[in-house]
Amino acid sequence: MAPKFHFSLVAPERELFAGEVDQVDAPGAEGDFGVLAGHEPFMTTLRSGEVIVRTGGQRRVFAIQGGFADVTPESFTLLAEGATEAVVR
Repeated sequence: MAPKFHFSLVAPERELFAGEVDQVDAPGAEGDFGVLAGHEPFMTTLRSGEVIVRTGGQRRVFAIQGGFADVTPESFTLLAEGATEAVVR
């Protein structure tokens, strides 16, 4: 089983997601990026777009309106200027 890491998505109103995940894909200011457990640390700004959270074969999608990302080997914290969970059909 692949290792998991902690992901937290925080908007100004509330924390929308917090938990152990397999992978997160996000819209970086200089291009989309994906994060897995053990990723090298970095910080970046985010542009508006979709954040895709994958865990246990399931997928959740959040629409964000910019923000900041802080990635460490053990965690990923995303501070969004605005965010909502998208309905996936």
